[in-house]
Amino acid sequence: MKTAILIPARYASSRYPGKPLASLRQADGTAKTLIQMTWEAAQRVPGTHAIHVCTDDERIRAAAEDFGASVLMTSSEARNGTERCAEALDQIDADLVVNLQGDAPLTPPWFIEALIERMAQDPGAQVATPVLRCDRQTYEMFTEDRRNGRVGGTTAVFDRDLRGLYFSKEVIPYIDPGKLPDPIPVFHHVGVYAYRPAALRNYITWPEGVLEQREGLEQLRFLENGAPVACVEVDARGRVFWELNNPADVARIEAVLGAA
Repeated sequence: MKTAILIPARYASSRYPGKPLASLRQADGTAKTLIQMTWEAAQRVPGTHAIHVCTDDERIRAAAEDFGASVLMTSSEARNGTERCAEALDQIDADLVVNLQGDAPLTPPWFIEALIERMAQDPGAQVATPVLRCDRQTYEMFTEDRRNGRVGGTTAVFDRDLRGLYFSKEVIPYIDPGKLPDPIPVFHHVGVYAYRPAALRNYITWPEGVLEQREGLEQLRFLENGAPVACVEVDARGRVFWELNNPADVARIEAVLGAA
């Protein structure tokens, strides 16, 4: 199964313009851009046959090519990473497409390996995405963002067969603050996707749905059109996982990198 990792990256983010080119300090005191760190995370995934940055922005293209990345140019019409991956289909040869979004440099390789394995085991699965049970620290980061009016990470709820029921920027399910159970029944949705090419081609024929527009979450378009999304539970193995959603997240990620 030929697997291509695509890293969609746009400059014109509404919450964080220029985010892919944001610089993060490393443990050794040097700095790397977010897009370079994400590219390096993709390089650590075994068994893939191609890795490409997908963008419509010449600044991102130049920066990516400067550190040795392959770049596929896509249109400025792509409204999210899934649409950008769909646009890139005609430029690649792949049986499976992994969307590693350019704001998740802390994504461990085994998260992506688990997705690839899930898709290999079930030829009928069209879309898969990882979910990670929140530990207390991650849950507190979610609730801190909401208290401060920040749009942060995404949570997921799913059925007994791990089919996605809903994804939200709110913290779901609701938990009484005075009765926080252990383990915490909140799952962090990791913004990585594995798609069959047919699923991507279907996706771009569907209009944006109401829920997708309200939440700003691209994966809801699949659910709104009756296309199941397989959730794959992953284990952080003691590492902290967080995406760069807002400028405030730079310090959080640098702390994980040991640079703070």
